[in-house]
Amino acid sequence: MKAVVVGGVAGGMSFAARARRLAEDAEIVVLERDPYVSYANCGLPYHLGGEIGDRDALLLHTPQSLAESLALDVRTGHEVLAIDPAGQTVLVRERATGRDYHEAYDVLVLSTGAAPVIPPIPGAGLPAVRVLRTVPDVDVLRELVDGGARRAVIVGAGFIGLESAEALRHRGLAVTLVELADQVMPALDPEMARSIELELLRAGVVVRLGTSVTALRETGSGTVAASLSDGSQVLADLVLLAAGVRPETSLAAAAGLALGARGALLVDEHLRTSVPSIYGVGDAIEVADAVTGGPALVPLAGPASRQGRAAADHLFGRGGRRSPVLGTAIVRVFGTVAATTGPGEKALRAARVPHHAVHLHPNNHAGYYPGARPLHLKLLFAPDGRVLGAQATGGDGVDKRIDVIATAIRAGLTVDDLADLELAYSPPFGSAKDPVNLAGMMASNLLTGTLALWRGDDLLGPDPQAVLLDVRSAAEFRSGHLPGALNIPHTELRQRLGEIPRDRPLLVYCASGFRSYLALRLLRQQRLARRPLPVRRPVHAAAGTPPPGTRPGRAGSRAGRDRAVTATGVAPPRRRNAGRKSEDFTVIPHGVC
Repeated sequence: MKAVVVGGVAGGMSFAARARRLAEDAEIVVLERDPYVSYANCGLPYHLGGEIGDRDALLLHTPQSLAESLALDVRTGHEVLAIDPAGQTVLVRERATGRDYHEAYDVLVLSTGAAPVIPPIPGAGLPAVRVLRTVPDVDVLRELVDGGARRAVIVGAGFIGLESAEALRHRGLAVTLVELADQVMPALDPEMARSIELELLRAGVVVRLGTSVTALRETGSGTVAASLSDGSQVLADLVLLAAGVRPETSLAAAAGLALGARGALLVDEHLRTSVPSIYGVGDAIEVADAVTGGPALVPLAGPASRQGRAAADHLFGRGGRRSPVLGTAIVRVFGTVAATTGPGEKALRAARVPHHAVHLHPNNHAGYYPGARPLHLKLLFAPDGRVLGAQATGGDGVDKRIDVIATAIRAGLTVDDLADLELAYSPPFGSAKDPVNLAGMMASNLLTGTLALWRGDDLLGPDPQAVLLDVRSAAEFRSGHLPGALNIPHTELRQRLGEIPRDRPLLVYCASGFRSYLALRLLRQQRLARRPLPVRRPVHAAAGTPPPGTRPGRAGSRAGRDRAVTATGVAPPRRRNAGRKSEDFTVIPHGVC
């Protein structure tokens, strides 16, 4: 058996290593066009910023080390130019010498990865306009910075764009981040991305949303003038194109292999292409979304590594099936962490998947232990309670909450299961009711009708009969409140029920949602509020930016801090006749834990 692998790094090297462990007598050849076959490409931004100082730390293996440990024939600088599926050969060029030769195979594994998207911008080929995908890419960027670059423009606010913005700020550059969408980090829902945008601004990054670069031109001494779609211009010593990636499938297309609608390589459940002797793994292939079931492109190292292993298992009779992908991912942006698993609300809506959403803002660990910080968590779930997805921003602990929920999705757990999970607890690490438990409890309350929610968008076209009931303290109310709101602190509510209009619906709010939930439960259990408010249909959350006319709280005040939290995303859907009027009170709290 002779297996030829085209492309190394995560997918290709995972296949090669697993294949050797399963078949000592197999001949395994790895052809990699670049100088490095196994390196930590996810660590490139951190080397750019200086956190990983030793460049060699990025190089995980060399052809020599792989030959010694796994008896692999790894050839770097060897580019595959063409595939002959009928003859089962590939045409290879040794780049250093220009020599072409044919390599035969019994099985071919394509791990050709993804290529950076180069927007059709005049001037994109200038020497100071770069991408960040490989070790040579980061070498060039470090040379530009070490050579005196002091201003950078980054095109694209996805994972690479955000990590590179942080890296270049760490190196002392002035950074302008240009994003065509109206939010940073499009993988997140808009209200969840807002905290990342605020963190960028706090770190001194200039953020230009809803804007594109229309032209790049050299102005002298290597400086580049970036013209933007709003008519402005930004000068830079380097421009980083981070507008995403696309599957690198030109070889496969030329060989007649089947591709999907978005140009990715189509594979079956065992990762075989339309030609059974050719497998596909990694960023170049189309995968199945684990929640919607639809086709997806997920260029992440984790799925690529598992696909390489699964392909080797199948080749050598160990089963080996591809798994649907959740797209679980995380990014650090200065002092804030953002993570996601499963489809976001935008994707669920696009796929027409019925769903509910809840937002909550608990501390990442026990509040009495020093260093507690709010964790903003959004949970998405089906009307039957199945967990569909989650997003979180904050500091320490974001990763483990998203990982727990990712595991729950794969296991088919429900929100009731989340509420009942037994998770590790000690004051430095969590709370007796972990944020994951709280999310499950809140979602369960919503499904049972114990809770109903309204969202900030409802104030843009308000019900003229609705009464806004602010249940915060009088001091908080004075520091900032929604126009026209009635203030009755939740601790005084039992004694002041007579002040509440009994013939109009109530929209109850506080700072983070907990006090308004207490108010909801109190009002519903009064003599004239006999029936709980039913949830009629799936709840859809939306961006919760402060509505027009909102009076901001004073800087540093509790209300000001809380408003910054709730502004990142409050709660569900705008729906007319959201609940049933229970004689006197129709009560809808605002964002409840």
